[in-house]
Amino acid sequence: MGKQQTILIVEDETAIREVVRKYLELDRFAVLEATTGPQALDILGSQNVDLILLDIMLPGLDGFSIARLLRNDSGYSPLALNGKTPIIILTSRGQESDRLDGFELGADDYVVKPFSPRELVARVKAVLRRGGSLSEDDDKPLIFKELRIDPQRRSVARGTEAITLTAREFDLLWFLARHPQQVFTREQLLDKVWGYEFYGDDSTVTVHMRRLREKIEHDPSNPVFIQTVWGVGYKFEDS
Repeated sequence: MGKQQTILIVEDETAIREVVRKYLELDRFAVLEATTGPQALDILGSQNVDLILLDIMLPGLDGFSIARLLRNDSGYSPLALNGKTPIIILTSRGQESDRLDGFELGADDYVVKPFSPRELVARVKAVLRRGGSLSEDDDKPLIFKELRIDPQRRSVARGTEAITLTAREFDLLWFLARHPQQVFTREQLLDKVWGYEFYGDDSTVTVHMRRLREKIEHDPSNPVFIQTVWGVGYKFEDS
């Protein structure tokens, strides 16, 4: 049996927190809880977690501010996360603009309240599974010009520069790079990369593509690797 995985629930509503904890523990996850933004940061500064369930409306520091800190502030010394710990946002704010804000900050999934606890656990497993072990056929690094993608270390480098991607960004890049020149629609990418029925819209893919281009391309407005096929979708260019 592998190492027990730890989930941090950051949620100020007691009833929701207790139900989510119960369902996660039934699936043999270890669970930590925080009810405020500062408390969540204190826990993350002292303990390793495998995934964060993050409410948006929190006392002290809202969830978007926490996500921004985890993803973008590598100088925040108490956190040794390097921006890669998966984040699933939990919120009652289901407007498209709120979802896009979450994905722009690097969230791996976005779950709107009220939600099914069983569905939430399935999403937790799906996100964690993307960061799990690979088969022997999938473990060799891919190199395209100066871009190197290493699936074992889940690392990406452009020349000598290390590039930090979220779990979902890496999965998306790895999937496209393993199928060079093949064009995928947004719906196909949601199915292949997100790995389950996604209750959202395909603008999620657009946001992730933009973030990937900003990180791996020298000039995101004239991308070399991630190409848009107008009216269809996207492809990875390996020539």
